[in-house]
Amino acid sequence: MDIFNGLLLGLSTATTLSNFAYCFIGVLLGTAVGVLPGLGPIATISMLLPFTFGLPVDTALIMLAGIFYGSQYGGSTTAILMNLPGEASSVVTTLDGHEMAKQGKAGRALAAAAIGSFFAGTVGTLFIVISAPLLASLALTFGPAEYFSLIVLGLITSMVLASGSLLTAFGMALFGVILGLIGTDVNSGAARYTFGTPYLLDGLDFVIVATGIFGLGDVLANLENEHKRIASVTHVTSLFPTREDWRRMSMPILRGTGIGVLLGVLPGAGVLLASFSAYALEKKISHRPEEFGRGAIEGVAAPEAANNAAAQTCFIPMLTLGLPGTATMALMIGALVVQGVQPGPDILSQQPALFWGLVVSMWFGNLMLLFLNLPLVGLWAKLISVPYHFLFPTICVFIAIGVYSINNSVFDVYMMALFGVLGYFFKKTGAEPAPLILAMILGPMAEEYLRRALLISHGDASVFFTSPVSLGTLTVAALLLLSIVSPRFRKVREEGLQEAD
Repeated sequence: MDIFNGLLLGLSTATTLSNFAYCFIGVLLGTAVGVLPGLGPIATISMLLPFTFGLPVDTALIMLAGIFYGSQYGGSTTAILMNLPGEASSVVTTLDGHEMAKQGKAGRALAAAAIGSFFAGTVGTLFIVISAPLLASLALTFGPAEYFSLIVLGLITSMVLASGSLLTAFGMALFGVILGLIGTDVNSGAARYTFGTPYLLDGLDFVIVATGIFGLGDVLANLENEHKRIASVTHVTSLFPTREDWRRMSMPILRGTGIGVLLGVLPGAGVLLASFSAYALEKKISHRPEEFGRGAIEGVAAPEAANNAAAQTCFIPMLTLGLPGTATMALMIGALVVQGVQPGPDILSQQPALFWGLVVSMWFGNLMLLFLNLPLVGLWAKLISVPYHFLFPTICVFIAIGVYSINNSVFDVYMMALFGVLGYFFKKTGAEPAPLILAMILGPMAEEYLRRALLISHGDASVFFTSPVSLGTLTVAALLLLSIVSPRFRKVREEGLQEAD
């Protein structure tokens, strides 16, 4: 199917009444959770996963995707007006966005963020249209050895780019691999890590783990930090950028979009790295670097464009290779697998309506977000004033009902509560759970591809080094591991993570 026919199919899929409505619901929820500090897209998607099982797979994915990229828009609103980033990727927006707000330029900062986000989202969607079919065609030539090497690279990248110590990130990834191995071994039929209970013979449900760690764990952590949400809202006047604003923010938006498009495709990079990289680049090449941190509009436009472009393009490896680059993409894969769809290079031929419908809905969703964010900025600013002790009981009820509905099992609710406590512990100790979630998805896949490759080669491990793609991927992974011991690399990594914190 060529791109033009694919887009026509996607248009007919995305414009059905149900898909269009759920796209709107998704971006609306995404904006809301982006505005509320502590309630991010990962927690929201993990809570809503059980409720999407009754929806058609294309409708479910369109809504979940809308929550993800919609949260990037919402996170900038409170970052600018209240100096409270609703999303981690909006932390850098507070540096200049809130300074502009204090100078009476809140409307212009919000406009710069919204315009940059819309442009970047549109370009990111076009990049998916062009590159995803090419990557899927290339992936059809991959064998088990190539896929195993890609997974190894993804796991290593997620550990290196995770916040906190490298040793902690390695431990979290190892724990995730172990959790993924729980259940019955497909090849031998032996029970692994089930502790004699029949409830674990089918494995530990990914949704239960994600809902506990990100959903309930975040609720417990937010109960401690409710006082941090008390803030005054900066008054918003004109939402129209001046001619000088347009001149200063046009190129930063273009550069930020390019950075986001590229980093979004890389496994483990995600939107956070894209936003900080775009900000750092603008500050470095600016003729007025002293203005950064004091209300430079470039410091708002570039990172907002970068994180929204990355939020679009990180779908590419998830859809075409079946490999999640971020924890959110791991949740998306979980949603697809539960509904019987295996992401990978065959998805364009076997599920064309799903792929192209998602792509076209992204453009509609970005257009909706442009109109949702600017005219309703006052409403979003007031949303943060809702006391958290009114929100968390409802969240807990939704979590419990959703988890119970997966298998109609109280055991699942107990397991979710256990992982909720673990998620709270991770928050308190500063352990980043993203490597755990990625490893839980990628670990069993790596085992399967490793076994297949060795079976085909009759146990000859050199198969991983005779394939150019596999060898190149493993070489990159090895260089990334070796770079960890470099003092310069560790210094740059620590400085970047300190800025993100």
